[in-house]
Amino acid sequence: MTTARTSPFPDSTVLGYPRIGPRRELKRALESYWEGRCTLEDLRSTGRELRERTWRRLEGLGLGAVPSNTFSFYDQVLDTAVSLGAVPARYRAGSPEDTVFAMARGTDGVAPLRMTKWFDTNYHYIVPEIGPGTEFAPAGDKPVSEVREARALGLRTRPVLLGPVTFLLLSQAAPGSPAGFVPLDRLADVVGVYERLLGELAAEGVEWVQLDEPALVADRTGAELEAVRTAYQRLGSLTERPGLFVASYFGHLGEALPVLAGTPVEAIGVDLVHGAAGYGFSGQGETAELEVLAGKTVVAGVVSGREVWRTDPQRALAALVALRAHAGRVVVSTSCSLLHVPYDVELESDLDPRLRRRLSFADQKVGEVVELAGLLDAAPLPAAPSVAAAGPATEEPGREVMGPASLLDAAGSPGAHLRVTPPGPVAAAQPVAAAGPVAAPGPVAAPGPVAAAGAAAEEPGRSPYPVRAAAQAEHLRLPPLATTTIGSFPQTGELRAARAALAAGRLDQDAYDRRVRAEIEHVIALQERLGLDVLVHGEPERNDMVQYFAEHLEGFAVTRHGWVQSYGSRCTRPPILHGDVRRPAPITVRWASYARSLTAKPVKGMLTGPVTIVAWSFVRDDLPLRDVVFQVADAVRAEVADLERAGISIIQVDEPALRELMPLRRASQESYLEWAVRAYRRATSSAGDRTQIHTHLCYSDAEQILAAVDALDADVTSIESARSHARILAEPAVAGFGRGLGPGVYDIHSPRVPGVTQVEAWLRAAVEALPAARVWVNPDCGLKTRTYAQVEAALAAMVTAARRVRETVPAGRS
Repeated sequence: MTTARTSPFPDSTVLGYPRIGPRRELKRALESYWEGRCTLEDLRSTGRELRERTWRRLEGLGLGAVPSNTFSFYDQVLDTAVSLGAVPARYRAGSPEDTVFAMARGTDGVAPLRMTKWFDTNYHYIVPEIGPGTEFAPAGDKPVSEVREARALGLRTRPVLLGPVTFLLLSQAAPGSPAGFVPLDRLADVVGVYERLLGELAAEGVEWVQLDEPALVADRTGAELEAVRTAYQRLGSLTERPGLFVASYFGHLGEALPVLAGTPVEAIGVDLVHGAAGYGFSGQGETAELEVLAGKTVVAGVVSGREVWRTDPQRALAALVALRAHAGRVVVSTSCSLLHVPYDVELESDLDPRLRRRLSFADQKVGEVVELAGLLDAAPLPAAPSVAAAGPATEEPGREVMGPASLLDAAGSPGAHLRVTPPGPVAAAQPVAAAGPVAAPGPVAAPGPVAAAGAAAEEPGRSPYPVRAAAQAEHLRLPPLATTTIGSFPQTGELRAARAALAAGRLDQDAYDRRVRAEIEHVIALQERLGLDVLVHGEPERNDMVQYFAEHLEGFAVTRHGWVQSYGSRCTRPPILHGDVRRPAPITVRWASYARSLTAKPVKGMLTGPVTIVAWSFVRDDLPLRDVVFQVADAVRAEVADLERAGISIIQVDEPALRELMPLRRASQESYLEWAVRAYRRATSSAGDRTQIHTHLCYSDAEQILAAVDALDADVTSIESARSHARILAEPAVAGFGRGLGPGVYDIHSPRVPGVTQVEAWLRAAVEALPAARVWVNPDCGLKTRTYAQVEAALAAMVTAARRVRETVPAGRS
């Protein structure tokens, strides 16, 4: 039975909802299970409680259609692989949950699957392995069992599945696959499993199924678009199925829109926040691109699922009314899953009331969706389809330019946003304390999307790399294959407890500082004993690499309960960047200087780069993103200067979000990379020749932007490699990388500790690709999530392997 054809889609829904729990209940349950402090049934019980709480909450908020199968113990992409039977044999053991955890975290004898970013967000997914011999078959009953679970509570839900095309496009070829094989070659077999699953859901009385296809908002080839047509023509032609709702988000469907519209699917989701301009909602034209949706149900994402600012109801309603002229039915929804925002702004009683009034977290966004659905139901049909954008439509995708200079001080209702013409090119540099748009330096001049290394006009104070490299070699006197870490050391329970006690007033500042000093002393002594060449202070005073800086910069606010899942049990509290950024005082100099006083070896100063600080915050939308990044760059530049004056000779300015923030469409990528590179160079431009600038990138397919990484002009770049099995070393661009490069040799997101033999093999591969003098030895990322026992064993293996390789490198390779 195709029940959806006689059961219209309800008038309001969301594409997903947070799953970690308002108090991070899932995080605590997962870590307790992994550490052996609770049983598998205890973990499953927590999952059931969180699912029930979510479904009842959404129904209680008045939502018309409640999604299910959005809960995961780790990651929805990994869950899809398991449901399809696409589990490599090396992971098949134990319970379904333990299989998932083995694929995500590895085991003592098996490395985990690769992990990378979910499109242009800070959520990480596990990359499935698909080969010609992968045997696809339904495994488990998670989507069906959650439907039954909800029904037992008296609730009807809409199961959410990752669509077959996106699943295969996000997968990688399994080891040993023949040349030319791509996972999309297995589309027919995967669709066969989806057919069986749709039949099972129809038999359960499910009326609608949501199939997420976010990969369709990026540039797609003709073959990939044909795969979309084939998959949904086949699924839509089933006689026994629910109604099919294909959801897209993070941009506009572009050339995929008419392809989808030409298939039998009944409903199509469009992102009218981040894809508004692509659909013709520019305020200057008509929505002609959406005319192909005549007769379809259109699920209109007019409430942002990624930002925390309240929705302008007038503009959203205008877009909905205009869309109704083209569609068979319009349903109000979020632009994407609410997985990317915190639960409830009502929990944030400490925020400035002026700012709090402008915020909307997950529960408030559900309320906005329900309210807009009621307004749309009462609205008359439009006289013409022309309408201002429901969301951003400037030269930067996803960015809206509004009148007020500060969201904290903006007058009027949260929806009273005045649209203005975007500013022209950024003018000359302004001091960090200056208000308003911050200027960028001159363009990076060189052929191609990003300037080649050393070709761009240098920022004041930075000589060309060969000059700096000679000065640094003379000053630092480091060996080939110098060993170091990325920055953080384990955040122990004692450290977290001390930080919480300080915040609660149970511990005074002096006592807290003594605890931090003791931890730094321990970390320095440990590194000295292990024999590392460049040391770090371990960052015991930092709760998070972005939040810590937000707490010391003007223009930011931080939350108490605004947690967002990053991956598995890892959660972050993105700061809220609401005003002009200023650095009132040095931030990191005190503890870096203390660490330096404890050793004769170089100690790195540790900073977070401007792109990453902005990317991992909820950012004001009244300025172009570029201008906000340059404000932060000026603050970082001042910190670099103060560290250098304090005698810190190596300063690491991390930019792990450089690839993440890149637009999904190629047409916008060159412009983004140009100003992002300029922002980094601006942030580091105060450093002298003898000061070695490091940067760090991880878990973001950085091999796709190696030219841009080289153009950052950092003296050394550390980069994730162990988690992806050193595949970056095979990239041709690595051989031409013009500076120091540290491919990671320790995957810190897995409890596995690599042995000396494994580390040595990776280092030998690195010195085959690069001169040994430019190869650095380091983990994939910071060590804060690991235990001291794991860290000490891994770093010992790293130092031993580096010494072995160093002793055997031919003279010509050093």
